[in-house]
Amino acid sequence: MTKRRTKDTDGLTGDLFAQLELEAVMPPAPPPVSNGTGKTYAARESAAQMLAVLDRWVERGWLRTLDAAFARFLWTEAEESSPLLLLAAGLASHQLGRGHVCLDLQATLHDPAFALSLPPDGPQPVTAEPPPSPAEVLAGVTLEQWRAALDVPGVVGSAAGNTPLVLADSRLYLRRYWQYEQDVRVGIEMRLARSAQREAALPADAARAALDALFGSNDGARDVQEARPSSRADWQKLACALAARSAFSIVTGGPGTGKTTTVVKLLALLQTLALGQAGARPLRIRLAAPTGKAAARLNESIAGAVDRLPFGMLPQGEALRAAIPRVVATLHRVLGTRPGSRRFRHDAANPLPIDVLVIDEASMVDLEMMAAVLDALPPNARLILLGDKDQLASVEAGAVLGELCDRAREGHYTEATRAWLEAATGERIEAAMLDARGLPLDQAVAMLRESHRFAADSGIGALADLVNAGDAVSVAKIWTRGYGDLARLACSTADDAPWRALIVDGIAGGDDTAAHLKQGAVRRGYRHYLETMRDSQPAPGASPEALAQWAAGVLKAHGEFQLLCALRRGPWGVEGLNRRIAHLLHTENLIDPRGDWYAGRPVLVTHNDYDLGLMNGDIGIALALPVEAGEPPVLRVAFPAGDGSGGVKWVSPSRLQGVETVFALTVHKSQGSEFMHAALVLPDTWSPILTRELVYTGITRARAFFTLAVPEGRSVLERAVNAKVQRASGLMAGLARDAASA
Repeated sequence: MTKRRTKDTDGLTGDLFAQLELEAVMPPAPPPVSNGTGKTYAARESAAQMLAVLDRWVERGWLRTLDAAFARFLWTEAEESSPLLLLAAGLASHQLGRGHVCLDLQATLHDPAFALSLPPDGPQPVTAEPPPSPAEVLAGVTLEQWRAALDVPGVVGSAAGNTPLVLADSRLYLRRYWQYEQDVRVGIEMRLARSAQREAALPADAARAALDALFGSNDGARDVQEARPSSRADWQKLACALAARSAFSIVTGGPGTGKTTTVVKLLALLQTLALGQAGARPLRIRLAAPTGKAAARLNESIAGAVDRLPFGMLPQGEALRAAIPRVVATLHRVLGTRPGSRRFRHDAANPLPIDVLVIDEASMVDLEMMAAVLDALPPNARLILLGDKDQLASVEAGAVLGELCDRAREGHYTEATRAWLEAATGERIEAAMLDARGLPLDQAVAMLRESHRFAADSGIGALADLVNAGDAVSVAKIWTRGYGDLARLACSTADDAPWRALIVDGIAGGDDTAAHLKQGAVRRGYRHYLETMRDSQPAPGASPEALAQWAAGVLKAHGEFQLLCALRRGPWGVEGLNRRIAHLLHTENLIDPRGDWYAGRPVLVTHNDYDLGLMNGDIGIALALPVEAGEPPVLRVAFPAGDGSGGVKWVSPSRLQGVETVFALTVHKSQGSEFMHAALVLPDTWSPILTRELVYTGITRARAFFTLAVPEGRSVLERAVNAKVQRASGLMAGLARDAASA
């Protein structure tokens, strides 16, 4: 029998626990329960025993305090909650912190440790007796038994109702995230359904003239007897054509494949088609990115891409140039944040006044944000997503872009789609990419396949491809092939020498090979930016312009090298390595880290600050500004202006509340950034966070040189390459099911 109803069951999760004042309704925690050697079922005998197990998992860092609190809250709300229901509730809450949208019951029974991401990041506390493992607690449980234990109508429901948990097939959701998933699915399906209408309204020959002007004509390809290989087709041109007829479209591709160039030409195509209609106005277009860093990078590259467009060959000429936006904002700014609220100013009741929304770095967009975007878009507006499907997904729950692009490499285009694309572009799509049963979503996804960043002899490009393919054997051998842009360094937590060589000078210890000499100009360490800061510092009384020029040079020099980590805690994580690096740089007399703030300290903004104009992911450098002769310098933090101008934004350290030192930076935080030389540090023991997506993302942060730093005599690289991110979700299953029933 239910004791009392929840106060906000459809919003129950995460930070709302504080609002529910759980402390007031929680009974005292039951006494600890032994794991009971030979009695693996003991924790399932009562709710109190199960809650005790969850508390012990919290003590070990296996579970968050929040997750155990959620399970205990449900116990106070419904006395009929079984031990297996409380376990499922705690695990479902825990999945959100790990990026999963839901708890997959079947997958958890198959691999119970996966549900807790064991072993956890960082050192574990030593206790006299370890708690029961997830495998012990779930021993002998079948899917049918677990589903039956969740049959508590006041707690677990389906689509209708306001229960805090929703069970769909074998997936258990917190209701709010179940609703986000439904909203995203419905929003995408609605736009895909309108794409057929756009195709009929956009004859192929109407798109062909503008596409040929933007990309050049390919009439000769129409006369060949055999279709050209898809790798030789102009996928930038095909992507523009595909998106022009779709209300929802995705352009995915690896680094250097030309996503920015493609989207600028796509916008030119859309505006050309719009302005070519009698009495028509230009489309209202907004450009957005998930973080300030990603927005700044797109700002810098999009202006040049617009200037390179062949406006003279297009009928609208200068009118078209003015109709293509060059300013990129964060998604939070586009949607309009509300202080203290998860909701945005723009939603279904107050939609965005736009016709087209383009989101770059879409792999970083989580499920909740994607639901907010679709909610705020007018029904007739286009949504275009750009991103690398193989990069790490968002830190928050959901891997939306990765899921939607899961079939992109193989194409799965229908014959009708191929016929329209070939007529609109003059390009040929090989028969291997056809699928008579292709989903509507497949017809809206284009994958760019040729990298213009990495040359054919690039080790970075080859390594990234091998990691993406999960070819651990070839990855292990690539270091012996003499690539001039790759290095592997054996490190030890007991020896500073290898770290000093890498961190200070960017050299893999003892590396004096011809390859190193050839790449010396790009194999920078942190000495480079710190000496730039010291040697080019203006004299006291220098003009603001001179100070800004100095700061811009320091920021540019800092961007030439970055150490990346997989973990946050431990000697191989960000926390341990930031301390080690500061010590090494201090011994080299490059910094003087006394106090929290000092000249040369690099900092990362960890949350958006609209008052200061700083976004999550922005990196700045603390600099000692010389003032009048005889006066002590004033410490200020210099950030890139973020508008593509190359300017600098100065901020007082006292105004920066959400920053952290970033001599070492997590791979997750590095997304949206590029560095001339990137070094990736892998830990000495394997963790579930080590996946091929993480390694691939770390590798592709490097533009010219990549170093892999691994524990001396040990490496988890092979296991990481073989481990693929698995995020529990029902988004694609729902899209495929709805397409089959249509």
